[in-house]
Amino acid sequence: MRWSEIPVGARRYILYHTIISPLLITWYMLPLYMFMTGYDVLEVGAFFTVVNLASIPVTYLIGRVFKRVPVRHGLVLIDALDGVSCAFYALAYGALAPVMLFAGMLIEKLSGMFYSLYQAAERILYPKERLEEVFAWHMRLPEAAQLIGFLALGYLFGHVLTTPDWYRVGFAAFSISSLATIAYLLKALPRMDVEERVEAGAPKFRVDAEFRTILLIEALLTLAWGLAPDIVMLNYVVNVLGFTLFEAMLVEASISLGAITATYVSERVGKESAFKAMSVGYALVAAWAAIMLVSPPLLIVIAAYFICRFGETLAFPFYRAWIFRKIPKAKATEVFAALSSYRRVINVATPVVAGALATVWATLPYLASLILFVTIGTILLMLHRRSH
Repeated sequence: MRWSEIPVGARRYILYHTIISPLLITWYMLPLYMFMTGYDVLEVGAFFTVVNLASIPVTYLIGRVFKRVPVRHGLVLIDALDGVSCAFYALAYGALAPVMLFAGMLIEKLSGMFYSLYQAAERILYPKERLEEVFAWHMRLPEAAQLIGFLALGYLFGHVLTTPDWYRVGFAAFSISSLATIAYLLKALPRMDVEERVEAGAPKFRVDAEFRTILLIEALLTLAWGLAPDIVMLNYVVNVLGFTLFEAMLVEASISLGAITATYVSERVGKESAFKAMSVGYALVAAWAAIMLVSPPLLIVIAAYFICRFGETLAFPFYRAWIFRKIPKAKATEVFAALSSYRRVINVATPVVAGALATVWATLPYLASLILFVTIGTILLMLHRRSH
């Protein structure tokens, strides 16, 4: 599918994600800042878990509210909250640092409660008949921007501006940048109001056997990723191997390259092979977990994460399209919010569990992920065989 063939609203939405992707480096800078200021990996995991506890019930309520409110308003709110959270991180200094960190993380988690609106926006803006092809672009352009942005910012904060003071300046700059992304949302995207979600002839939403299978896979995926989060990789690269944020961003660059490469492969896979593509994709992710389990050197880590992201991105368009075809537009905000709450309940304690496992052995969290991804791949392969 050519870029020009994608509807204008969908193109603008993909460009929005392309703009904000480099700013996601704060997800790595924050735990690294905490490592730099005296926290260990278990304490960082515990911090994230405590914040998770405060966020579970609100997500579904958000979906209920935005069932009748323009989705664009929620996207604006996400960027505004992210800007406020970065402002608190910039103020995390001295005796009040733990309070500021907790406040910033709590606000960022509140922002994350609205992430289901991204999926709702995609359900509204992306053409139903060509979802897999649009999702290839949805992955490709933001990953390319992230590849360049992460390397540049990683070098800046890994080898030039390496003190906690400079990290706080960086957080302040990211906070201010949210004003620009909010302006883009208001200028470029449609409101995605209630009437835009009406879909003529759409089937009613039902939690049938197929959707229960989706819920099972969602649970397994949530645990698999949650037990080997970014802080585990960051802890291994920085605290065990002795490298900096820049080397961690080299790993992230390989992740982006894996994603970009996989988008060109996924475009050539037919819809009839969707379950097979998903199964192969998650088998590759399981291979990543197996490699990381043996505590490899940095170059092997970089290669392993390329394999991981290639596999995940190969599976992503087919998995997301599978879910989208089960959910009518009119129910998108509500159902995706419910799914988000479901994932949050499952994921509530995984950061501290991952931190505890990494304290015992830096790469032990990958063992749990390996088992879970093998299980996911097996289920999807069985579904492929059943559909043929």
